[in-house]
Amino acid sequence: MARKYELKRRAENVEETRRRIVEAAVDLHGTVGPARTTVSAIADRAGVQRQTYYRHFPSERGLFEACSGLWQERHPPPDPSGLREIADGEERLRLALTGLYDFYESGEPMLANVVRDAPVHELTAETATMRMAAMAELRDVLAEVVAPPGSPATAGAMLDLLLDFTTWQALVRRSGLSRDEAVELAVDMLGCVGSA
Repeated sequence: MARKYELKRRAENVEETRRRIVEAAVDLHGTVGPARTTVSAIADRAGVQRQTYYRHFPSERGLFEACSGLWQERHPPPDPSGLREIADGEERLRLALTGLYDFYESGEPMLANVVRDAPVHELTAETATMRMAAMAELRDVLAEVVAPPGSPATAGAMLDLLLDFTTWQALVRRSGLSRDEAVELAVDMLGCVGSA
């Protein structure tokens, strides 16, 4: 029985060490950014040696997958699945943007660093693209009810603009609008909103 206990305890210690490494990386990615985070800084923050770090994460990709998974678990993006049930276009748009802008606010430090680092750090760009699948679905759900005058390309471009994190930053952080004011401005900017 003692052997089973030792094996269980060892497995728990291994899992705890891995968790500390991932937590340290998430914290550093959110403060200094993924491109500026070093293995030494992660190991130091996690309280482990570099060789322990490499035993758990022999590749940077494995660490990024674990980090982005943990961060997304803690900051889930808005779920667009229930939005199709809302036939009124303005109501659907307002609800979707409110959820999205809340997500941007709660995850702002990490999202800002990812947006900044993605153009210069390939793995950050890959991970961000992979994690943005929910955004494509949200866009599709809203495109069904957004019909401003002009071509479909114009409507899509306006929607892309209003769903973008940097637009939220411009409206809320730089212009000083509240979330609700930013949502109403976005709804107004889209002009003609139809019904599903």
